[in-house]
Amino acid sequence: MDCEICHGTRWKSVMVDGVERLTRCDCWRSVVTVKNLADARIPPKFARAELTTYKPDTDSQRDALRLAKRFVESFPVEQKGLVFHGPTGVGKTHLAIGLLKAVIRDKGARGYFFQTTELLRLVRETYNRSVDETEMEILRPVLEADVLVLDDLGVEKTSEWVQETLGLVINTRYNARRATIVTSNLRDPIDNTDMNSFMVQLGGRSRSRLLEMCEWVEVQGADIRDVDRITNAAKTGQMPETPDLKTKKGLPGKSGGMARARLKDSSVQYELNWSGGKAGNK
Repeated sequence: MDCEICHGTRWKSVMVDGVERLTRCDCWRSVVTVKNLADARIPPKFARAELTTYKPDTDSQRDALRLAKRFVESFPVEQKGLVFHGPTGVGKTHLAIGLLKAVIRDKGARGYFFQTTELLRLVRETYNRSVDETEMEILRPVLEADVLVLDDLGVEKTSEWVQETLGLVINTRYNARRATIVTSNLRDPIDNTDMNSFMVQLGGRSRSRLLEMCEWVEVQGADIRDVDRITNAAKTGQMPETPDLKTKKGLPGKSGGMARARLKDSSVQYELNWSGGKAGNK
């Protein structure tokens, strides 16, 4: 059914200083918001994830929720992003997606959600000659989005190629002053030799950029998946089985000499310089 004001044109007439002018009809924003939410790549499993449905149990979770709400309220004036880091199952992704939805709905932002390993897989697939998309076609929305959520940063096995690719994303958004929201299980200890630290997994340059461009909040609490599993087991009278430990799945690539992946458009050139073929070391 067409809008009663603009009759489907998405424009309406207004009087400004006695002169009739055209401006966007209110229904246009609703249409754009619906499209931006559909394009945001939010996984179906998080369809109900909202800031209003996040239930904090600890002080750090309450602090994280407060910062997420503050980000939405102050955007786009406040361009500093957020890094939610801590153990699995404490609601980091829920918070990030709830924030992303809110800023798209309330502020008309263009935003995207990318699970980090999925983003790296998409970039790597462009090296296959049977794939028509280029690196730039994959990375352009990542680099240019008003708000980007990078989920599970550091879960991938690190390599020179991984660090260069993620460094490109982080550094480009840093220079453009675009807000980036990160979730990660990595730690940031004083001892930077920790294999699960931001320093080791991302490299010093990217860690430094994130420290400057984002506010960091460590989120602690019970693993909600364990809580749900025990609750469901109590209802059925069956004790839950202990899950097997899973090892990290990396994104290695080939060994070999120096290589360069160039990402170009008409106005800007992005470069990845690294040794090891087109996707790291296999």
